[in-house]
Amino acid sequence: MMNLLLLEDDYILSKEIKLFLESNAYSCDCVFDGSLVVKQYRLKPYDLIILDINVPNLNGFEVCQQIRTIDKKIPIIMLTAFDEIDDKINAFNNGADDYLVKPFHLAELLARIKSLLRRKDTEQVDDEIIYYSDLVVNLSEMTVQRGGIPLNLTPKELKLLTILLKANGRILNKAQIANELWDYHIETNQNTIEVYINFLRKKIDKDFDTKLIHTKVGFGYYIKEE
Repeated sequence: MMNLLLLEDDYILSKEIKLFLESNAYSCDCVFDGSLVVKQYRLKPYDLIILDINVPNLNGFEVCQQIRTIDKKIPIIMLTAFDEIDDKINAFNNGADDYLVKPFHLAELLARIKSLLRRKDTEQVDDEIIYYSDLVVNLSEMTVQRGGIPLNLTPKELKLLTILLKANGRILNKAQIANELWDYHIETNQNTIEVYINFLRKKIDKDFDTKLIHTKVGFGYYIKEE
């Protein structure tokens, strides 16, 4: 049985989510305070974490950051009552894998959970190191260097860079990138791609003479040494 950890300070909603997940053969432990999540996380192994953003003491963003210092790969879904693009970007920049806006259908939450767990189950331990130009991406250690200089990428930025590199110079449109980056297609994620490309350019290209990340207007994005 998969073990899930839920941070939600609304007792009624927390109980509703817990009962629903347990009825679908998941184990779900609940905490109501952000400062308690890491303590609970250390008590037993979890397969996925669900974090409400607006909770007492540490908020969901801060909790997500703490979890990512311990475990870079555990799937994390963030819940919030807001549907602002900045909140979504903030969630992903802090290490979240997915984002769900309240109110939501429990069936949709379940679908997101299954998608992330399915991806986790099919991932193999990857010792691959990608070399391109003066760029070195170590997928097992989740590190990136360019010209021997370590670059600090968020998990989503690293995944976006890997998607572009593995395309081997092919142009990828927003929908293709979004489907690989989030495992499902929604329009707002396509809009977010532009923001992430800009984030990535600032870290990968800004301080280097040779630019690697390029845009073909009206078509998409690609990596090429130019």
